Amino acid sequence: MTTTEVSDSIDIMFSAGQIAERLDALAKEIAARKIPGLLAIPVLKGSFVFAADLIRALHRAGMAPEVDFLTLSSYKKSRVSSGQVTILRDLDLEVEGRSVLIIDDVLDSGRTLAFAKDLISARGAKQILTCVLLDKKVPRAVNIKADFSAFECPDTFVVGYGMDVAHRYRELPFVGRLPG
Repeated sequence: MTTTEVSDSIDIMFSAGQIAERLDALAKEIAARKIPGLLAIPVLKGSFVFAADLIRALHRAGMAPEVDFLTLSSYKKSRVSSGQVTILRDLDLEVEGRSVLIIDDVLDSGRTLAFAKDLISARGAKQILTCVLLDKKVPRAVNIKADFSAFECPDTFVVGYGMDVAHRYRELPFVGRLPG
């Protein structure tokens, strides 16, 4: 199957243009908080494209965040969360006394974002804000709400724009759902 055939078989939910426009607005919302010394922490792997574009949009909005990465997993190769969050790669930078923006791809069960937030809090961050690309309006397994979100999303499994299923489709420039 060619790249075009793969893209054509996926139902586009949020186009590359819609995402770019929304990220500029989202960066302005974050910049309006006037957060000094911000440390942006993308939760990898799914958020890497979103985080890169958001960090560049934050720059355009007049911010200069430091960046570190946290790799967490709860899905492995499945479309369903295992319910267990594990740290695959930890932070290099200290968070104690810092203002932190945790960036994640999807807020659904809430387990991953809550785990990251609790971890950063336990390490002494002064302020923790959360930003997600997609906020699925589904019952959460834990009580958490994103401080910032780009889009509300129906309860469907999504791929593209950094998100995958079994390590495929991350390269797509849009967010879509697979047929069936």
